[in-house]
Amino acid sequence: MIREHFQYRTTIATILAERKEHIEVAKDAMIAARTELEAVIATDPFFAVTYEPYPAPSGSLVARRMARAAESAGVGPMAAVAGTIAWAGVEARVEAGAQFGIVDNGGDIAVIADRPVRIGLYAGTSPLSGKLVFLIPPQEKILGICTSSATVGPSVSFGTADAVTVFARDVSLADAWATSLCNISGTSTDHIFSGLNPDVVQGVFIVHGEQVCRWGVLPEIAAADVDLSLITAGR
Repeated sequence: MIREHFQYRTTIATILAERKEHIEVAKDAMIAARTELEAVIATDPFFAVTYEPYPAPSGSLVARRMARAAESAGVGPMAAVAGTIAWAGVEARVEAGAQFGIVDNGGDIAVIADRPVRIGLYAGTSPLSGKLVFLIPPQEKILGICTSSATVGPSVSFGTADAVTVFARDVSLADAWATSLCNISGTSTDHIFSGLNPDVVQGVFIVHGEQVCRWGVLPEIAAADVDLSLITAGR
């Protein structure tokens, strides 16, 4: 397996593949997705700054995916940007014939795999950070595994959770819902999941200090010592 760090402007990702050419396919697709989005923002800057759902131009698949996810989750379109770009990278590899491919775009992950995959949980200062892994079974279709945090990273969050991880086939939706749920984390869990559709979002795993909260159908979770040096970060 090949693991490669990829950085293009503010996109900072880790790409895993079996073949070098599939790494390059992912890079090209992610750059193309960013370029497409930048063209949208150049003509409508509000798309990039609003925290509310906002329509996208019909000509951009990237922007439409982000806007649709944002409307579902009640957040701004940029809440789905990392997952959408990761999705483009894996989707292009599937079209190129790959049966294994992972893009970790700063904690927002798109994966297709012909074998089991272990994905570690990073939750900042929580004592559970680096101590748990999701055991992902083989995936014939792309799966989104996206994490938002109020205590890790530069993204704006209005909540208090150390990590909110959302599983969904639509990677943009996984990213947007991770942001949305993290924004309201710290409130009562009686209503936090009320807006979720189990036909769209498979499962949610929330870490808040030493506490965890689960919703929906999740993969098996196991104890592990995660190598934190593998976390995607800028260089």
